[in-house]
Amino acid sequence: MKTMVLIPAYNEEARIAEVVGSVRRVVPEYDIIVVNDGSRDNTAASANAMGATVISHPFNMGYGVAIQTGYKYAHANGYDFIVQMDGDGQHDPAYIQHLLKPVMAGESDFAIGSRFLDVESYEPSLARRIGMTLFRKAVSWLTGMRITDSTSGYQAFNREVARYFTTEVFPCDYPDADMLITLHRAGFSIREIPVRMYANTEGKSMHGGLTSLYYIFKMFLSIFVTLLRKKERRR
Repeated sequence: MKTMVLIPAYNEEARIAEVVGSVRRVVPEYDIIVVNDGSRDNTAASANAMGATVISHPFNMGYGVAIQTGYKYAHANGYDFIVQMDGDGQHDPAYIQHLLKPVMAGESDFAIGSRFLDVESYEPSLARRIGMTLFRKAVSWLTGMRITDSTSGYQAFNREVARYFTTEVFPCDYPDADMLITLHRAGFSIREIPVRMYANTEGKSMHGGLTSLYYIFKMFLSIFVTLLRKKERRR
């Protein structure tokens, strides 16, 4: 079974080598693909020096486009399973196998890592907690599932999900809660897995980025647009 670890990165020169090295130590048998989203620093060179395969955008295109580039690469190269994690060091690679387990066993198509299930993780700021709570309630209501961390970028999924998200159905603008809603509407199975996450000491992340209130507004607008779309069932 071919498995890859997908790491989108933008201006992560200071941390990407450590992230790639940590992943390599945990799962040396998996391929590591870094999508360098038009970084202005040495992100690409640092990741490449650690043995990762680097795909570079000519300019910054945003988190959603970066991860979809990874999905297209996975689909084109016949990967069976994909683990997705951020390049800023927030996601603990020790939980990669925990995320993959239900997906590899065929118990779920998509596993999302939750920092709020049993494992001690950092406490987000008040503004972020408010946003997370709103999204959690919205996604749980719309999917009929209990989701505790709907904006987590730490995920694992199978090739059917990757193929599905190579199409225009993928919500490139704000691929957080929208991904879960889109997958549920298409008939994919979803499961949450406890994971550990660390605080981003730099105070910024590719997975997010906008001011909290504006991000909340745009996310709910994106969810509304997703609900207006015709359901695209998995094939």
